[in-house]
Amino acid sequence: MIPRYSRPEMTAVWSPETRFRIWFEIEATAAEAMAEIGLIPKEAAKAIRKKGDKAKFDLARIDEIEKTTRHDVIAFLTHLAEFIGPDARFVHQGMTSSDVLDTCLAVQLRRASDILIADVDALLAALKRRAFEHKLTPTIGRSHGVHAEPTTFGLKLASAYAEFQRARARLVAAREEISTAAISGAVGTFANIDPRVEAHVAAKLGLKVEPISTQVIPRDRHAAFFATLALVASSVERLATEIRHLQRTEVMEAEEFFSEGQKGSSAMPHKRNPVLAENLAGLARMVRSAVIPALEDVALWHERDISHSSVERMIGPDATITLDFALARLAGVIDKLVVYPENMLRNLDKLGGLIHSQRVLLALTQAGVSREDAYSIVQRNAMRAWRGEGAFLALLKADKEVRTALKAKELEALFDLGYHLKQVDAIFARVFGE
Repeated sequence: MIPRYSRPEMTAVWSPETRFRIWFEIEATAAEAMAEIGLIPKEAAKAIRKKGDKAKFDLARIDEIEKTTRHDVIAFLTHLAEFIGPDARFVHQGMTSSDVLDTCLAVQLRRASDILIADVDALLAALKRRAFEHKLTPTIGRSHGVHAEPTTFGLKLASAYAEFQRARARLVAAREEISTAAISGAVGTFANIDPRVEAHVAAKLGLKVEPISTQVIPRDRHAAFFATLALVASSVERLATEIRHLQRTEVMEAEEFFSEGQKGSSAMPHKRNPVLAENLAGLARMVRSAVIPALEDVALWHERDISHSSVERMIGPDATITLDFALARLAGVIDKLVVYPENMLRNLDKLGGLIHSQRVLLALTQAGVSREDAYSIVQRNAMRAWRGEGAFLALLKADKEVRTALKAKELEALFDLGYHLKQVDAIFARVFGE
């Protein structure tokens, strides 16, 4: 992933140094398990651990060996033997490359998941703080982009909070599903390695054993993982899109923080653009692009092929690094989001009270007018207000059919904004448990 959209902690998960260190941990732990059950000398296992722990792997040297071997795991094992010496013959006993590669990938995805879960936690904290800050800040709710009925800005943020709570739960589940180790040897039969070795390695690495591997861990697990990342990314884009709409000049209900010295356009000095939210929409698309390749990886040939390998070398780092960056950026956007309650109120009144049409409809039905007739009466006056023929309330007061059913004061009471906010506390209690 390019440095522009990368953060150090997540990038480190996918570095060659990290990968080779995990490979060694798998090999050394497997050797220790073999020594415990008498398959290799205990002194050899101790030497492997001691010398490998002290080793500083030379990436250039491994690359040099791989140019000849054309096999990355063999290149690593050859380099490792240069540190360990004669006891290296006990390394990788009965194992196959996939045992190392797949178990390592499980460790990396698990570590990446931990970072992403922490990212979501930071975003949830920002959303909760701002939701309570604007719990009762009235704003217009829109359906199809058109004014519908009043809501609050706090409810908008509470909705996002609930969505990212679900995202967190999905990440936790995906982390659990991906956390399996396979040390089962060629075609997964354990013919040349004891299942107790796999169990020991899995436990030491914080993983579960894969119930049955066919030399590789089944890729439906990985497909589910990347699908989860895509869902989280889609939630990122949904919230970012909301911010982009609210920042439009004609709306201007909220906008990204614009820092001192920031420039919005190379040509137009007045510009303040939702560049971070737009960037988040683009990053979300990139995360989602990993899903189809991950799904394609499920159908491998027979017990094993490596068509998935090249895919995972790209989508593993790219998807997790990109989502990590996006979640952190979104948390920052929410934390510093500039909100304009006055503009929200101004927009609420933009249609001259049309947003209260449903209350008038319901009041007419409660006064004995049929729903069909009530709808027709209200819509007739609403359309006149749309055309600029007068304020909605005034038009209703002048309508004979309305006057027959409702008094002027009864009509006026139907235009109370506070009516729409009476259940906000109940909704917040559902979302936040407070």
